[in-house]
Amino acid sequence: MANSYRDLIAWQRSVELSVEVYRFTADFPREENLWSHLADSRAAVSIASNIAEGYGRNSRSEYRNFLGIARGSVLEPLTQLEIVKKLGLGKAELLKKAESHAEEVGKIIWAIRKSLDTAPQRRSASPEP
Repeated sequence: MANSYRDLIAWQRSVELSVEVYRFTADFPREENLWSHLADSRAAVSIASNIAEGYGRNSRSEYRNFLGIARGSVLEPLTQLEIVKKLGLGKAELLKKAESHAEEVGKIIWAIRKSLDTAPQRRSASPEP
């Protein structure tokens, strides 16, 4: 069992995904609207944030709800990356890496949600700072 949200693979991978998205968009022209949606959008960042917030909540149902929000947030950058791909923007290898990473994060989040349905209720741990 994780002692902190920082121990969660889903959180760690979603932080890495945010960094990848920012790196991917680093070469985009600043006037490009998709740049602002990908790099400036909080979608990728909100994935890790929602995992952390849900982990810190007082109930399994709240945690599960925040995981659902995080999983939905995975789909936003995936959609934007698909549009970028169709427009031929960005470096293909960075795009592929970001897409693959986002899909992995979505699967991990889904697995956690499913495990919450079948796992015994966890006891509340000491709160994190």
